[in-house]
Amino acid sequence: MKYQYAVIGLGRFGSSLSRELIKLGYEVLGIDKDEAAVDAMEDELTHAVVADSTDDEVLKSLGVRNFDCAVVAIGDDIQASILTAIVLKDLGVKKVVAKALSELHGKVLNKLGVDRIIFPERDMGIRVAHQLVSPNLLDYIELSKDYTIAELSVPKHLCGFSIQQLDPRAKYGCSVVAINKKGGIIIAPSAADVVNENDVMVIIGTNEQVEKFELEVVD
Repeated sequence: MKYQYAVIGLGRFGSSLSRELIKLGYEVLGIDKDEAAVDAMEDELTHAVVADSTDDEVLKSLGVRNFDCAVVAIGDDIQASILTAIVLKDLGVKKVVAKALSELHGKVLNKLGVDRIIFPERDMGIRVAHQLVSPNLLDYIELSKDYTIAELSVPKHLCGFSIQQLDPRAKYGCSVVAINKKGGIIIAPSAADVVNENDVMVIIGTNEQVEKFELEVVD
């Protein structure tokens, strides 16, 4: 059976997430209390229903407890978001992911045992800021408060260098986990693999390690 997702809240974030999950080949049940939002998505999703997600009997009748993951994507009602998360946890949904509107909202969701908390606006702001100050940084994702994964474009002065010559693990403590080349992606590159101009290196390490490698080697 295909992995099944329930996305609760079909605003900008929830509808975008739902469309991408469908595009990736998964089954998606969309839920929103707004009939217009459901009507706009019903032809794109596996199922879309108008429902009050804070009502445990309603979610139980929709079989949400049997889904592999439920995403609380409610965009403007913190109370409804929190109550929905409580209902999902009480129903025993395998994995509950929720969008947080603020740090305080995130702390409450964490106390409720939500498996993953997403801060779309904050995280996007952090990524854009890093891209603005570093021309070679293509993407930046904070894995935790200490660890980062970053995509760095290889500049001209590093063309022809092997991973062994760059030696990021010994010199900086971070690792090159992939190289995206025109001909394809090299996963877990060997010491002998060479980077060329405009290749993309995927680096993982602590925030400080990645930043130091970026400033001292790439820039």
